[in-house]
Amino acid sequence: MRGPTIYHLYPGHLNLYGDRGNIIALQQRARWHGLETEVVAVQPGSRVDFAACDLLFMGGGDETAQKMACRHLKEHRHALLDCINRGMVILAIGSSYQLLGRYYTAASGEQYPGLELLNFYTEAGTARMIGDIVTRCDFLRVPHTLVGFENHAGRTYLGKGVRPLGTVLRGYGNNGADRTEGVLYRNVAGSYLHGSLLPKNPWLADWLLQRALRYRGIACRLPELDDSIENQAHRFILKCCLSPFYRRPSPGL
Repeated sequence: MRGPTIYHLYPGHLNLYGDRGNIIALQQRARWHGLETEVVAVQPGSRVDFAACDLLFMGGGDETAQKMACRHLKEHRHALLDCINRGMVILAIGSSYQLLGRYYTAASGEQYPGLELLNFYTEAGTARMIGDIVTRCDFLRVPHTLVGFENHAGRTYLGKGVRPLGTVLRGYGNNGADRTEGVLYRNVAGSYLHGSLLPKNPWLADWLLQRALRYRGIACRLPELDDSIENQAHRFILKCCLSPFYRRPSPGL
């Protein structure tokens, strides 16, 4: 059966801490579900037709890659916003997550505009927030946990009209203060969880695929898969982080 078309933004530039593994996980799980997916690598400066995209993946990158992505995507902002409001699926990690917001304020005080697709902003902190992280997600009928690895200096603050992807149980999340992690708006999910995110959280990968199918008008319900290996990896991090002996790492330089 025909599956969703997946756009992979700047695969050679936005790929921190194993983020490319999210694309591999989406492809493999789609294959196990009997879906034929097409992955389109979007290169810097190329012409992009977001109307043909069902699921856009944006990995983390350094400041140079982030600025380049912002310049390129600014030209497509109205098309992106239209697709988002119609239900296109986006997973944005790290600096790409920050890019979806209103602006980013650097440690120097200089403010860099974001794509202004979602109502939040990010400010640079004096220390990096690093370590394993566990969050609880309540946007499904049955709550699920997300596990991953965070490494960021930015502090993100959500505004009206958006909600967090999850509530931090262990780790720092968006800003280390309000226990929020990530952002969720319609079918757009942003997160600081690297590591990569989807292989250890198969339920989220299937949620993204199911939403992408619905967006494209393909009516089918994804069957359950044997996720015993994936869940074992998930439970290992849960056990470590939720142990009474766990000590949250202090923010690093």
